[in-house]
This record gives sequence, structure tokens and C-alpha cells, in this order.
Amino acid sequence: MSRGKIVVVGSSNTDMVVRLRRLPAPGETLLGETFAMLSGGKGANQAVAASRAGGRVSFIGRVGRDDLGDRALSGLVKEGIDVQGVSRDVSAPSGVALIWVSAAGENSIAVSPGANGRLASKHITQAAKVFSQASVVLLQLETPLSSVRVAARLANQVGACVILNPAPAMRLPRELLRNIAVLTPNESEAESLTGIRVTDDASAARAARRLHEQGVETVIITLGSRGAYVSSHSVTERIAGLKVKAVDTTGAGDVFNGALAVALAEGRALRQAVRFANVAAARSVTRRGAQPSAPIRSEILRYLATRTRGPARR
Repeated sequence: MSRGKIVVVGSSNTDMVVRLRRLPAPGETLLGETFAMLSGGKGANQAVAASRAGGRVSFIGRVGRDDLGDRALSGLVKEGIDVQGVSRDVSAPSGVALIWVSAAGENSIAVSPGANGRLASKHITQAAKVFSQASVVLLQLETPLSSVRVAARLANQVGACVILNPAPAMRLPRELLRNIAVLTPNESEAESLTGIRVTDDASAARAARRLHEQGVETVIITLGSRGAYVSSHSVTERIAGLKVKAVDTTGAGDVFNGALAVALAEGRALRQAVRFANVAAARSVTRRGAQPSAPIRSEILRYLATRTRGPARR
């Protein structure tokens, strides 16, 4: 199957995770049980998910000129991702997330964006050649909005399909939304963008219509284990997810978006693309971590073949 090029523009963090019996109170010190340092950041997560799902992926972002930046780039390269569009910041450190996780699954997270917050329009423009021959460009909102707007504009200039995962949620200018082909909010992000609380298929449809009115061609509202509500000129329905025993939902949305980008870059029809992404996200929640949980292509295809109707396309 032909593999169109995918460009992911976004954040790269190092997640430092401490697991302990309970979360500490203000001013309290607790001894943790385990510590892990994992690669993260929505942009990097989605790039890894897309690469593992079979995509030909380039990543554009910004990391510090430090050990964590070296580690982040090395990890992306090992995943087969082109990083020529990643710039290094000499004054800001690489982004980090400090995460405390209790035995009950509760967490507290503090994020220092570092170099992610200094990804400027000029850095995107300097990496313009990376957009050449791109079929899909995948964006999120963990870097400055100015960089997202420039990336969307460059993507449109080369005729790429632009997917925006609007996380973390924020108000978006209509100019940007008109440059987005596919918008992929979850329920809370859809509510933030439209003012409509998404609780069922009917309210998802109302939220999607509101987003269409703002210029978005295709809206995919992710609904966790219930799948995704899809609204476009050709499809208006909820595409069911897979029922699995969830262990850790961290990064499931990123896996969905990465796999969706792959399926669309391959020319799959929208329903098929969302089913592919649903399977990838469902498999990811059966394992711990964001990037480590992303499934490889053969696993996605196997579950597509055995748990959805119709044969899987290779």
C-alpha cells in the first residue's frame, strides 16, 4: 500500500513519573515506590504512534541543547522518524512533565514547556522543506498558536490534509479553523470549542455542526471506549470502539490521532480510517505509558481482521 508522507508538528517532553501509595499533601514529603523517565509530549507521542502504525513520519519541534533533548531526538530516530525539522534552543531546557501517580490511579502533573514554548513561526518557516510532498500534517496545541497557524498554512500550500488535535483546549481563531480539514477534539475539548456539553450522539452531532459553521470540513469527536463520532459531508455517525480491559489511558488520544493520520495518508476512506484509529487506541490502553503503549501496524491489522467487519487492508 502506498504510504503518503506524514509531518507532525508539536511538542516533545520527558515524563518523569514517580509512583507512590498516595499523593502528597502540600508541604509533605513521601517516599516513592518506583521512578520512570519516559518520552512524552503530544507531538512526539503522535509521531511515534504514526510511525509504529506504518507511517512515513517527519517531526518538527524544538528541544533544548541538553541531555534530555539528546535523549528525545535519539528516541525519535530509533522509531524511524525523520527529525531534520527539529531545532535546538541554546537557552531554554527541553520540556519536562513531573508526574506523581498514586496506587489508586490518581495523578498530579506539573509541566514545564521549556523549548516547546519557544517554537516560533520562524522555526516552522525554516523547516518548510519538510512539508514537501506531505500527504497529511498533524498538529496539536502544546506549542505556541503562532507556530500552529504557520504550519497549517504551509500544509495547505502543498495540498496536505491538515489534522488538528485541539489539545490542550483553547479558543481558536476562525482563520486557523478554515485551514483545518479534520478536527479531532475529545468530549471536553468539543465543549470548550462550542459551548455544547457532549454527553451522547445527539449532543456530539450538535457540537460537530457548530464546528462546521466555523469552517471545519470534518469533525471527529473521540469518545473513549465508545469510539468516535464522525461528521463530514459523506459520514455522520458514531463509529464504535473496541471493548478492552483498560490498564492506562495515558496517550490513547495521541495514538488515535497518529493512527488516523496514517490511514488517511494511505488513502483509506474516512470510516475505515477511524476504525483503524479506534483499534490502535484500544490496544494502547491495555499497556502502560504513552509512547511505549502505541501498537505496531501488524497488531492493528490483526485486530481489525478479527474484531471488525471485513478484511484488513495491508
